[in-house]
Amino acid sequence: MSNILTTDFLIVFLIFLRILFAFVAAPIYGHQAIPALTKVFLAFIIAYIIFSTLDTSSVTVEVSLLWIAINGIKEILTGLIIGFSLNIVFYGISFAGTLIGFEIGLSMATIFNPVDESSANVIGQLIYFLAMFVFFIINGHHYVIQALVSSFYVAPLGVTAITGPITELLIKYSASVFIIAVKISAPILVSFFMIQIAEGILARVIPQMQVFFVTYPIKLAVGFLIMGSLIPLYVTVIKSLLQDFESKLFTIVRVLGT
Repeated sequence: MSNILTTDFLIVFLIFLRILFAFVAAPIYGHQAIPALTKVFLAFIIAYIIFSTLDTSSVTVEVSLLWIAINGIKEILTGLIIGFSLNIVFYGISFAGTLIGFEIGLSMATIFNPVDESSANVIGQLIYFLAMFVFFIINGHHYVIQALVSSFYVAPLGVTAITGPITELLIKYSASVFIIAVKISAPILVSFFMIQIAEGILARVIPQMQVFFVTYPIKLAVGFLIMGSLIPLYVTVIKSLLQDFESKLFTIVRVLGT
């Protein structure tokens, strides 16, 4: 009886580790505004529910520190990979906000975030919160849990392989951070490139005028006007990007299980 209880406890513990560290790296769930104790409690509840529905008869458990350490590390890495994969889009969106802020002339305009005690670009924060809003609209917070539950069937405990293929896949997906940033910031970047060309021509035609000083307020106004008009497009693009990465996550989980 004690052996069965020990085995069950270790299985629940491994499930708990994967879920907890996925939450740590995942969007929304990993935000520092959510207390650590809440994450631990939520991860434990989900782990227990998964354990009660999961067929663990094929899981070979050894009651030894070496076995616990090896499999614990594997589950931690698996959870981090799953959470990080979902967060790639948010990294790209934050980078896009930084590019836009720099182009508009607000690169030095930062706000203090009391949650993680850091400063953040104003435009970057604006687009990031817009992405969070879209994430909730498409039930992305539900999808994170669904993906985690599915991972235990596709990549069962003790079978997960952190090998070359998954590393290559993560590098490939991580490279899309720049692509995402360019997609979101392209309208602003192109518009301001044209404005800079006009500034250069104006500076040559009227050399006495301090063109860059005079046009700065105009650039700010144009930048906010373009951003305001593009919000519906941003919502559509962000929604498409998030849904695309939701499907890519299953590819990552499938590779983890091979």
